[in-house]
Amino acid sequence: MVAFLVSTVLGFLAGLGIGGGSLLILYLTIILDMAYPVAKIYNLIFFIPSAIISSVFRKKQGTLPLKKVFPGVIAGCITAAIFSFFSHSFSLHLLKKLFGGLLIITGLREMMYKDKHKSTN
Repeated sequence: MVAFLVSTVLGFLAGLGIGGGSLLILYLTIILDMAYPVAKIYNLIFFIPSAIISSVFRKKQGTLPLKKVFPGVIAGCITAAIFSFFSHSFSLHLLKKLFGGLLIITGLREMMYKDKHKSTN
């Protein structure tokens, strides 16, 4: 039941475009005591269908500008393939530190973010 609840909340976040992959990895590694490399695989398996479904709905709503998104998708896929191939060469300790730093930077950015399109009425 807990796994269903966690999956529902993370699916909700994915639908909003917020993501939740870092939360899933934290849940899997801290709560379920899963090894980090295995948690990464579960994270990818969980979010591929979520991303596809969310993208289809965003496209139907007209909020997914494919011409602007497509170059990033291609670059992301190529980079992910390259680094997945060479991932065994990187220290797990270093990757954890880099990932933690990314989470901190992302959190700070989100706390400081101001919507430029919001009306000031």
